[in-house]
Amino acid sequence: MIVCWSVKGGSGTTVVASTIALMRAAESQRGALLVDLAGDVPAVLGLAESSGPGINEWFANCDHGSRMTLQSIAFQATANLQIIARGSKQLDAKEKEIRNFSELCAALKIFDLPIIVDAGCGPPSPDLLAHASSSLLVTRPCYLSLRRAAQLSVSPTGIVLINEAGRALGKHDVEAVIGAPVVAEISFDAAIARAVDAGLLASRIPTIMSNQLLAVA
Repeated sequence: MIVCWSVKGGSGTTVVASTIALMRAAESQRGALLVDLAGDVPAVLGLAESSGPGINEWFANCDHGSRMTLQSIAFQATANLQIIARGSKQLDAKEKEIRNFSELCAALKIFDLPIIVDAGCGPPSPDLLAHASSSLLVTRPCYLSLRRAAQLSVSPTGIVLINEAGRALGKHDVEAVIGAPVVAEISFDAAIARAVDAGLLASRIPTIMSNQLLAVA
C-alpha cells in the first residue's frame, strides 16, 4: 500500500496519488484500487462526483453487523482502476478522532490489489502508515511547507518533490529538513495542469508525470 500525503494544501498530492494509481492499474493484470480520503480524486480524474456512500460513511457506521463492505462502495473509474470515494458525509471532530485505520487496512486486504491512498493534507494516522509499504510526502520546495514538515512527529519513507522554477530551495535542502530521500522529482509543467483541467488524466497521463513517477509507481 502506498500512502500519499502533504503538509500544505495545493501541493499536488491528489494528482500524484491518482497518477501512481493509474500507472499501477495499467501494469497489473488485477488492476489497482485508489482510496480517496481527501475528496478530490473524482475531479482530478474527470469523473462525476460520486453520489453513493464512501469511506466516510464506512467509518461512521461502527456497527459491524450492519456495516457496508468496502467492495460494495468501490466503483470502476477505468477498465483497471477501482475507486473508493470519500463520500458525502462530513465527519465531525469526534468521528474523525475515532476512525479505526487498522480496521480499514484489514478490510482492504480483501481486494488483493495494489492499493494507493490519497490521505490529503496533514500527517496520516500512524495506524495507516504502519500498514503502508511506502509513505510519500508530496511537497514543493517551499519554506512554509518545509517549516511545517520539520515539526511533524511522523516521517515519510520518501518525498515526491514538485519543482518550480525560481525557488531558492532545492532537493538537498528538502532532504535535509525532512530527513527522508527525494524519490521522485516532478517539474512543474503546464501540460499536467491542462490534462487535469480537461479531465483527461485518466485517459492520457502526461509523459513528464509518468516518466518521473516511474520509480515509485
